[in-house]
Amino acid sequence: MEFTGAPRLLIASDLDHTMVEHGDHDNKSLLRFGALWQAHFSHDSLLVYSTGRSPKMFADLRGEVPLLTPAIAVLSCGTEIFYGDSMTEDDAWVDNINKGWSRAAVEEVANEMNLKYQCDSEQRPHKVSFHVRKEEAKYVIPSLREKLLAKGLDIKLIYSGGLDLDVLPRSAGKGQALRYLLNKLKAEGCVPQQTLVCGDSGNDQELFSVDNVFGVIVANAQDELLQWHANQVGDKSHIFVSTEKCAAGIIEAMKHFNLQPNVSPRDCNVPLSVHCRRIPKADPGAVAREVVEYLLLTEQWLRGDIDASEAAFRRLKFSLDKNSNRICARGIIDNPHEEIESLRNQHGSQKGKNFRIWADRVRSIKLSDDSWLVRFDKWERSDCVNLHLVQMLNGRVCSLVLFYKPMKNFRMEFAGN
Repeated sequence: MEFTGAPRLLIASDLDHTMVEHGDHDNKSLLRFGALWQAHFSHDSLLVYSTGRSPKMFADLRGEVPLLTPAIAVLSCGTEIFYGDSMTEDDAWVDNINKGWSRAAVEEVANEMNLKYQCDSEQRPHKVSFHVRKEEAKYVIPSLREKLLAKGLDIKLIYSGGLDLDVLPRSAGKGQALRYLLNKLKAEGCVPQQTLVCGDSGNDQELFSVDNVFGVIVANAQDELLQWHANQVGDKSHIFVSTEKCAAGIIEAMKHFNLQPNVSPRDCNVPLSVHCRRIPKADPGAVAREVVEYLLLTEQWLRGDIDASEAAFRRLKFSLDKNSNRICARGIIDNPHEEIESLRNQHGSQKGKNFRIWADRVRSIKLSDDSWLVRFDKWERSDCVNLHLVQMLNGRVCSLVLFYKPMKNFRMEFAGN
């Protein structure tokens, strides 16, 4: 966590078919959410992914779609918790869920019942996963539960998607992991001001049962989750069923619950008059918005989504003094104005292509009353060939940007790998 104090907002979201819409090959809704989060929340809020994916499958997904780096990753159906880009595991959580658990005993029963295991990457120390068809689940699940309890195991069975069956310790799961994280934040005096949970299938049910949270069931949710919601009694006003799919449904829920701001920069016209603004002396969020808007305008210029006007072109370099410099990864020093000037003749060069630019891990440090150090990862995607997409996604450029206000003296350092 790059900030101190209580997070303004914590979003805990499932990934597949919730944050990520696999049928959206342009990743429009995911990019919309990413721009909203980086521009308005990354400096004082926590993004948590809560997914059934194992660490390997999670890493694979990050190489396929423009997924932001989370503050916390709850993986393997709430049996593993990792922090930050370094993926540091929470060993205390492992100790907590280890009580009453025996993976060997689960496998012994599963082998006796001839259950079909999921792929090896999805078999984790505290999660044993199977494929069970919907028509078989009604008798397989009760039988498996009975046999495991007879062995004295303290377990829970989670069935989702009409196919996936996971056996976990009873103390594990997405809901239990979120409660653990919220209690941990509370003990540190950092209770989130608001929390939004997001899901689409049966293994997300526990998230909606956590106290004092808002919840969104996305429009493309599985029948099992919709039926669960329909069967709930009492006040259900804290759970919103969106009319839009996946990440677009999450943004819709932010508007429904009045979690501000809730309009993505990708849904706005980038203001060309912004060069008249001044970044407030104590507003790291404004600095982040500058980065997001700058990259978005560059994308729009190359795609030909905006007119090739002089006003638009001036906006590209409004914050850069003519004497500014950039230090690239190999230590080469140049003037970023020269590169921006080269864009003048590239207007529309990516027109009709699935070309996108986005920022990840935007974080800023105030150095003085009129200067900020801003670091971010710049990503690009092109649909020229699939291999190019993978190379670009894996070849991120880590950028260090130093803003001075008023708009003189701007220094940009690229420390890419």
